[in-house]
Amino acid sequence: MSVISTIPDGQLSHQALERLRGLRSEGSHEGVFTSDFSVNEFLMVREAGFEPLGLVVGSCIYHVGVQYTSWNSNQEMTVLSQAMYHARELAMARMEQEAAALHADGVVGVRLEVKRMEWDKDILEFMAIGTAIAHSAGHPMFKGVGGKPFTSDLSGQDLWLLLQSGYRPLEMVMGSCVYHMAHQGVMKSLGNVGRNAEIEVFTQALYDARELAMERMQREAHEAKAEGVVGVQLHEGSHNWQPHVIEFFAVGTAVTPVEDKSVLPEKLIPQIVLPVND
Repeated sequence: MSVISTIPDGQLSHQALERLRGLRSEGSHEGVFTSDFSVNEFLMVREAGFEPLGLVVGSCIYHVGVQYTSWNSNQEMTVLSQAMYHARELAMARMEQEAAALHADGVVGVRLEVKRMEWDKDILEFMAIGTAIAHSAGHPMFKGVGGKPFTSDLSGQDLWLLLQSGYRPLEMVMGSCVYHMAHQGVMKSLGNVGRNAEIEVFTQALYDARELAMERMQREAHEAKAEGVVGVQLHEGSHNWQPHVIEFFAVGTAVTPVEDKSVLPEKLIPQIVLPVND
């Protein structure tokens, strides 16, 4: 495995710094903010007591190594698992660096995207993108693990609801497992022709791979000293690898109780809305 990148760890590119200088920073309303919020999300983030600062992005172009496995065995492709996790981690870290440059308290609505480069089947681009926000009153309690901006894939509405319940996001946690599913023998395949039958070797492979991804995500939440993980999603993808190789990716937002309840947003009062159209 090898990283193809010109961005040193802990340092933003010149272009990123120039863009961020034109956005808002903590305690300042000068400049413009950018976000991928819908109007509803923008409203609920403001109701939650935060201000959007700017769209933050992290990217990593990664060369994925090669691993061989037995044709007829279920087996994790550890080289590929490590590559997929490390590349996402690099993209997330660069997104967090942009958020820190804006003096953000956190990043919400984070999306993790993977795209194969057309010029080389072994090169993938990993991108993390979200909207950096800061608490309107400057309360420091909302920072994530180690005083860094928190990361979350929750929407603006979900952030408000989470705070209403007395919890706050800590960090986005994830787990990856790339797994090779054993091929069936010719006689076994012929024996299933024309009848209903569970293919146990496939069932076991997919079950084990999902469990490994989920376990790794839970381990990250435990290391962050979170109470739980909300909004968990399980993604599956082959990324154009050879047949019978598939990635399971588990991701969610680790949360912890809010220490100071006085900073929580006030509950919204339900209102009746009547349509004015005939």
